[in-house]
Amino acid sequence: MAFPTSKAPWNKGKLVGQKLPLKLEQIWAIRIRLEIAKNIRELAMFNMAIDCKLRSCDLVKLLVRDISRNGEVLDRAQVIQQKTSQPVQFEITKKTRESVEAWIELRGLSGMDYLWPSRIRKFDHITTHQYARLVKKWITSIGLDPSVYATHSMRRSKATLIYKKTKNLRAVQLLLGHTNMSSTVRYLGVEVEDALEIAESIEI
Repeated sequence: MAFPTSKAPWNKGKLVGQKLPLKLEQIWAIRIRLEIAKNIRELAMFNMAIDCKLRSCDLVKLLVRDISRNGEVLDRAQVIQQKTSQPVQFEITKKTRESVEAWIELRGLSGMDYLWPSRIRKFDHITTHQYARLVKKWITSIGLDPSVYATHSMRRSKATLIYKKTKNLRAVQLLLGHTNMSSTVRYLGVEVEDALEIAESIEI
């Protein structure tokens, strides 16, 4: 009698868990490569992804009017998150504003247009899968392992840098749009990180 063969675990040979955030020098390495390549679209998208800290489902659906008024990109913007239906605010730094304004002008976008329009489907935005492919491209362009970075790395990067600099969990919670602090703690892995930092500072 033949017994059914057991299926291999879905995660066999794969790295699972939270994707790593980018470090500051890695962010700049990708940014500089896109600047040198004069890739206006991807530079604007990369800068916005780092600043806004949005999930990919919210990033790809941004409208021009969400982040711009009268042809100028705002210092701050607010969107309703798809996952929680709650508003979240984010800052838009000068470098991001400049790159996004250049993209809007190049593409001739206006208020109700998607900020990242699809190149295939008219009047639609890029998909989260297309965005994920771009993130993989950025990651590999500076020699990083794409199996440990993904779109969530973009969301986590600035939040992690802010926490490491300020240790202000409440600020990071608000910036990420989390409804409770425990989500932010788990998301950043701060308990483990802080414990390791304390341990490293003590000599026995």
